[in-house]
Amino acid sequence: MVDWSSYNELLVRRGQILLDFDVVNRWDHELSQMNLGKVGEPYCYPESFIQLLGYMRAYFHLPYRQTQGVVIAHARKLRNIPHFSTINKRLNKLEIDINEKVGNDIVIAVDSTGIKLANRGEWMHHKWHVGRKGYLKIHIAVDIEKKRIVSLEVTSEEVHDGKMLKKLVDNASENNNLKGILADGMYDSNSNFRYLSNNHIKSGIKTRSNSKVRSTNCHARNMSVLRHLCKSLSVAAILTLFYCSDQLKVYSLWILLSFAL
Repeated sequence: MVDWSSYNELLVRRGQILLDFDVVNRWDHELSQMNLGKVGEPYCYPESFIQLLGYMRAYFHLPYRQTQGVVIAHARKLRNIPHFSTINKRLNKLEIDINEKVGNDIVIAVDSTGIKLANRGEWMHHKWHVGRKGYLKIHIAVDIEKKRIVSLEVTSEEVHDGKMLKKLVDNASENNNLKGILADGMYDSNSNFRYLSNNHIKSGIKTRSNSKVRSTNCHARNMSVLRHLCKSLSVAAILTLFYCSDQLKVYSLWILLSFAL
């Protein structure tokens, strides 16, 4: 028989770490503004305090009970202590806009990940290899300097990563001056290179290793392929271009262009 009361208290004590709350100084003023004209039971905890608990919970990966333990460790500074269920309800009601202005000039990194729809049927799928359930795709654009999400889209598994680049870039460019983008080979396409070039955004998309320079390709993608080929040259080949005769230089450049074409 599990003593759930003692177990809950044990989980709460795990979160009793030291943290300084600056929101205590404006506690009364913010509460008075929140309860002004409110119908029903007034708020007991200001919005900034709940938001601080949410940031702390996400940063330290704390469950709600351990988040309550952090507040208990600072009981001397606070008027009253919120229950972990209250923290859960108030955090889920917060309205946070992730597409905020994070800087004048930003460079973003774009990628995607998958999330399972359900855990049911795991044994049947593993044993008999039947009942494929599928998953959801989350496409994310992150500011590489401040590590903040500036764009997010959720699609089904059938949507290719490269098809979502334009939408992610448009969302990130609404409140920011987008200067560059970093992405893997899943976003390598002429349409994406052409779109970034037309919007004066520096492309950091990794081109495929077997890519070649073609007249039908976008100019920006052809230049990216050439840069990739130049980086793949060995040190000996680079020294040959500098210290060999003029005839050998021309021959070496002809070999390089033959690989590109």
